[in-house]
Amino acid sequence: MEHPHGVQPALGLFEGGADEARSVRTAGLGSLSALPDECIMNILDSLAAADLARLATVSRFLYVFCQHDELWKALCLEELEGRWDFQGSWQESYLAGAVPGYRRDSRKPRRVAGVQSDLLYTPWLCASLAVDPAWLEMDNVDRRSNLSPAEFREQYEVPNRPVILTDVVTRWPAMRKWSRRYLRQAFEGGQVLVGDQPISFDAYCKYADANRDELPLYLFDKTFCATAPQLAGDYSVPPLFGEDLWHKDPNSTSAWNGVVRGSKKWVLYPPHITPPGVRPSADGADVASPVSLMEWFMSFYEHKESVGCTPAECTLRAGEMLFVPRGWWHVALNLEESVAVTQNFVSAVTLPHVLAFLRSRSPALVSGCAKESRAGLYDRFVAALRERRPELLEAAEAAQAAAQRRAEEQHKLAGLFKEQAAAPCNGAADGQAANGAAPGGGGGGGFTFGFSFS
Repeated sequence: MEHPHGVQPALGLFEGGADEARSVRTAGLGSLSALPDECIMNILDSLAAADLARLATVSRFLYVFCQHDELWKALCLEELEGRWDFQGSWQESYLAGAVPGYRRDSRKPRRVAGVQSDLLYTPWLCASLAVDPAWLEMDNVDRRSNLSPAEFREQYEVPNRPVILTDVVTRWPAMRKWSRRYLRQAFEGGQVLVGDQPISFDAYCKYADANRDELPLYLFDKTFCATAPQLAGDYSVPPLFGEDLWHKDPNSTSAWNGVVRGSKKWVLYPPHITPPGVRPSADGADVASPVSLMEWFMSFYEHKESVGCTPAECTLRAGEMLFVPRGWWHVALNLEESVAVTQNFVSAVTLPHVLAFLRSRSPALVSGCAKESRAGLYDRFVAALRERRPELLEAAEAAQAAAQRRAEEQHKLAGLFKEQAAAPCNGAADGQAANGAAPGGGGGGGFTFGFSFS
């Protein structure tokens, strides 16, 4: 299996081909060869299509970089918006949509010797590799059926633990109806959201069948029932999640994901455990992580317990629904073409956490609506609760106030012990006589103890 343009991974200065790779890079970039590949790609990402085409003729190193399909994907999504028609690659798709009279496959990819780049090689490798069977061996999430709302709340929602429900999706008409043919008929004449752009369902199916993307575009449409109303009757919100106060994207909300067709590999870590390879900012607004799910599995799955925690894992199959607790880190890798329904929700159990999260009013943290509306989302949510569910709002605010008082008391107590621990145990100290005796007599013996707050 070889990269279509002959690109090799960067093997290091003393590995085979290193001298040739340095020569090709220096000759192809000149004084820019001192820049890392990421900087070169950032420069290319700012260029127009015509400039990329011209630059590709300068050297074989730049030719290979200018063929990188993610550059042409960005051009398609930015310039053609929802009018692109996938032609096997994003470069072909752009040229077919933007260049009048362009003949598809009129150019063949050229293999270039001596180009080593992890930035180009890794995305191709991730998109080309099959799923490792070892990734699917662990399955440690409870599978339950016939759970009452009280049992679900007590055993999973309050403890904030994931669980798979095996008797919900199986009752949906969608299980027998949602074939590609049925969905095509349902969406006929309408559009679906793919990468936040409206395109036809047929256009998306064509892309899904032919793409070789490391990061494929998902059909993720929160308004699909408005486009295809008949689909609304093919599924229903499970009774366990019937107490849904609010429907928005994650803001310390919980979620459920029900698979109608296909299967997904899930890996989940509890809120206080950051997964290996993931680096969140201090305020949680930004997260640095591997570019794709496949890259994370390839690089970090074997080190999944290196953070001192065994993650929750499962393969979610057609007919099963996963409860994803609030705040849990998670990845979901589609193992085949899959169709699922998902929903974030707020219940009485999670309401205090959601209110605390939204109270920041930070557009960088809050999601689920237009950026200009995020700062006011907390106030709108509270106003809606005060109007429709005032008893829940009152209980949540009382719980938050009690938690705040406990935190303040613990902080004061911790400060007290910290001051005592800071006092020296031997020798003279402020307020003591020169001979080491404490004022009022008595010896100055010291002591230590352990103390923790749960």
